[in-house]
Amino acid sequence: MNVKFESAFVKALKKHASIKKLVQKKVDMIIESPLTIGEPLKGNFQGFYSCPVKRNFIIIYLFCEVCRKKNDDVIVNCSDCKEMPDNTLKFLLLGPRDDAYGI
Repeated sequence: MNVKFESAFVKALKKHASIKKLVQKKVDMIIESPLTIGEPLKGNFQGFYSCPVKRNFIIIYLFCEVCRKKNDDVIVNCSDCKEMPDNTLKFLLLGPRDDAYGI
């Protein structure tokens, strides 16, 4: 599995360092099974998945293989899409649910 952490995710992890261990545990679970751990999002977030870290605190990520199979890559439009292999897992955002959906 090719794993990529976007700068917004890393920055949020530093900001919320008190839950770093919980986040690491969830990230490991997502890497192990990205399609069963997360929930596919809809609407403006089509192509993305969310996974709760704790009550109102979520991780938003995408799995390139599924994004391409569902043709969500046209909607998501990642700048580095063509360079990423199918087995890439991108961790995009981390934060309170209301803040995270303010992409």
